Amino acid sequence: MHTPTWIDHRAGLDELIARLRDEPVYGLDTEFHRERTYFPHLALVQVSWSDGLAVIDPIAVDIAPLAEILEGPGLMICHAAEQDLEVLQLACGTRPGRLFDTQIAAAFIGLGFAALSRLVTSIVGTTLAKGDRLTDWTKRPLDPSQISYAAADVEHLLVLHHRLCERARESGTLDWIEQECEQLRTRALGASEAETAWWRIKGSRTLRGKSRGVAQEVAAWRERLAMNRDIPPRFILPDLALAGIVQRPPRSKEQMASIRGLEPRHLRGGTADEILAAVERGLSLDARDVRMPARGEPPLDDDAGPSVALGIALVAHIAAQRQMEPSLLATRADVQALAAGRTSGRLSSGWRAEIAGDALRRLFSGEAALTGDGRGGVRLLDVPRAAGSAGGEED
Repeated sequence: MHTPTWIDHRAGLDELIARLRDEPVYGLDTEFHRERTYFPHLALVQVSWSDGLAVIDPIAVDIAPLAEILEGPGLMICHAAEQDLEVLQLACGTRPGRLFDTQIAAAFIGLGFAALSRLVTSIVGTTLAKGDRLTDWTKRPLDPSQISYAAADVEHLLVLHHRLCERARESGTLDWIEQECEQLRTRALGASEAETAWWRIKGSRTLRGKSRGVAQEVAAWRERLAMNRDIPPRFILPDLALAGIVQRPPRSKEQMASIRGLEPRHLRGGTADEILAAVERGLSLDARDVRMPARGEPPLDDDAGPSVALGIALVAHIAAQRQMEPSLLATRADVQALAAGRTSGRLSSGWRAEIAGDALRRLFSGEAALTGDGRGGVRLLDVPRAAGSAGGEED
């Protein structure tokens, strides 16, 4: 292992940026904490390149200048990059111009959504050193063993990228991997709009009438306050209490006392009045101003369970044939949306439509049927269009 360079001053960061400018590929990982905060608090940034490793201390030096490298022509290699992208957006104000996620790539070639340690062992043949996963990376100083342990998360990323690409080319999945990485790179990051926070309330899809307005306003109030204070929303108001307020909207402080999960400590400093005000706004909210998920799409049909079950079986069959992680190909929600006639889901375009979406549509429309193959698997058969015509097996 290269000895990682510890960077805790601007001159060191400038030297690293100058070194990375001409690197076509670089690895990057972050360490952060958010257990007691709304936003992730960055603690370390680890970087690898063709012949070096560095660990940046973002507590001591502003890493915003690293945006030059992120936006440059180099390809950033990460493992399970979703949260890293959010952290980099907050710290640098940008996201990488190009991205390759080794966890996504592994799922396309029969390795599932593998942890980095398993992937390094399987692909590189090296065992990563075990360390304390509960290390508080915000504490200073870090000892050399902690810095080396953090740097190990990026040490093998470039080799992993090279070998995963080789295997993906052999299986014909490299283009799909690149599509999926690009979708990850460009998806919305960070906090969602406060007015849509109510979508995450348990049972939100079953809400009707005024309950939707109350849910929207109270959840939005909680979300904004959590963002302003940089604490998790549940610290403002527990999820159980929020659900109780939506189910039986209180109109007085006395009525609030009977709501499960709502304790006196949650109502200090005028919070009770703020909750009641949010309830009143919700009750008076015009239905046209309620932010509904998937507006304009056909509703999901709970009675389509048998069809969805068949669709999931077909997805599992296709994924097994291609040695692909089934949940990468399609989730139950993806299959259910297609069964309900939606046209904007993940199975409606791109590589998913190519290898599964069209077959699922034929199954749901009755043009094809699913049957056992006599070996514990399934196969898709054409349904004869007229009596006496033969059905052909789907390739």
